[in-house]
Amino acid sequence: MTEVAKIENGTEIVDDLISCIVNNRDYLSEIDGAIGDGDHGINMAKGFNICKHRIDGKNLSLSEAFEILSDSLMEGIGGSMGPLYGSIFAGWAEAIQGKSTLNSNEFKEMLSKGLHELQEISSAKQGDKCLVDTLMPAIEGFKKANESGKTFHEALIIMKQAAHDGKESTRNLVAKIGRASRLGERSKGILDAGATSCCLLLTQLADSISKRIP
Repeated sequence: MTEVAKIENGTEIVDDLISCIVNNRDYLSEIDGAIGDGDHGINMAKGFNICKHRIDGKNLSLSEAFEILSDSLMEGIGGSMGPLYGSIFAGWAEAIQGKSTLNSNEFKEMLSKGLHELQEISSAKQGDKCLVDTLMPAIEGFKKANESGKTFHEALIIMKQAAHDGKESTRNLVAKIGRASRLGERSKGILDAGATSCCLLLTQLADSISKRIP
């Protein structure tokens, strides 16, 4: 029997993502401070808190909640991160419009749509030391697990590990985009803040979806 996640309460799922970022605000800014502006956590928390105020007390579908999160990040985060994350969540929202349940194939399509929307506005690629270094391996890990017959639960666990490994890979990369790229070789040896926040979000998303699979 196909495993299906019940996602009718999208407010709760996005609330989990908000808490994840807000609770890690200082950690993300600390990482960013090593080779960036040092404000990644502050900016991310600001955008996610805007969403918190907009969805609080509302019974939203996951698609609706993702759409509000997308708009909140686009409007609330300065620099490139707002549009980058905003495009991912907009893609996710579009992919699951009208759905109150989600199977592994639909989740895979949701992840892919988010990546597609990101690539529409950014040329960032794997190896650039950015959030794509987490996102692409995570999607690929889930996709391969799903296609090899793993259960939805199992594929989510594999996705989390792939996201973690992708994040960790940025430690040995030279930054090719963003402020950190000015440091050249000196950007090696330090995690990328965007890849780290992406890992946190994908891990929390996997946990939130997993516990909604009966």
